[in-house]
Amino acid sequence: MITITLTINGEPVTASVRPDETLVELLRDDLELTGTKVSCNIGECGACTVIMDGRAVKSCIVPAAQCDGKEIITIEGMEQNGKLHPLQQCFVDANAVQCGFCTPGFVMASLAFLERNPHPTRDEIRTGISGNLCRCTGYEFIIDAIENYVKQTNG
Repeated sequence: MITITLTINGEPVTASVRPDETLVELLRDDLELTGTKVSCNIGECGACTVIMDGRAVKSCIVPAAQCDGKEIITIEGMEQNGKLHPLQQCFVDANAVQCGFCTPGFVMASLAFLERNPHPTRDEIRTGISGNLCRCTGYEFIIDAIENYVKQTNG
């Protein structure tokens, strides 16, 4: 076992992880942060996307042992005073949740993307979320949600 110390959703965490354990396993199985989903387990679908040190990463392919000293934000960490983050609320308002399985990954990927590009065009949004897949084909609603968030935050 390897002992790591990291920050998850603003809280310091010390954990013992197996050398082959992934970040998504640590989050879901050890820390019970089940908002991060597991689907493909090969980094292709984006359902497991979290933010690590300000960048969107696919936690199913990130070794937990390599997260020592890192700052991780999961979908659970977006809550603000018991309320949804405004980006999450935009997803709800735009009916961009469909079945909901991919939603946490899309929200996290969108949040990281918008940190780098706070004034994207619709085409830039498409490119920014291109690493995430929706089986329900709700892409237009997802893009609408992100676009609405941009309008709300940028006036």
